[in-house]
Amino acid sequence: MTQYEPEADSDVSDQDVEESMRESVGPVSRDRAERFYDRIRASITKYLSRTVLGDKSQTLLLLVPDVFMLLWRLVNDARVNAKNKMLLGSGLAYYIFPLDLMPEGLMGPAGFADDLVLGVYLINKLLSEVDSEVVREHWSGSEDVLLSMQRVLGAAENLIGSDTLNRLKKIAK
Repeated sequence: MTQYEPEADSDVSDQDVEESMRESVGPVSRDRAERFYDRIRASITKYLSRTVLGDKSQTLLLLVPDVFMLLWRLVNDARVNAKNKMLLGSGLAYYIFPLDLMPEGLMGPAGFADDLVLGVYLINKLLSEVDSEVVREHWSGSEDVLLSMQRVLGAAENLIGSDTLNRLKKIAK
């Protein structure tokens, strides 16, 4: 992956980081989730338009906002029990909180790769207790959610590195 260098008109500013930190306190409303989705999608799209990445990495990064919305929708689904909602809620918090293993403020939109991998691990864990049709019902991506998740899990080590992957696996337990 190319090293991210902030520009004067950077997508991730100090103000964005401060706003994300303020927003990370309290529940995530539908409006906040959709605004966050739109901001991530726009940031990643702009980043990909000016960065040379392999097709596979580009495709995976474009899943970042879809996985965020899937986490949010599952947290708000009555068919998901409280224990799993807490688990998925931790994935939402990881997306929103700017200081994680691969901070977006330093790495730009490529920093969302660890958020993606953690989100997919948490959803995969949920599938042991929730029917896959519930997950499919909430998916807004263009390809089947289980296939998308399989691609992310298969590419996780190359996408974020083995050290970061091992740390995320511990978080997901």
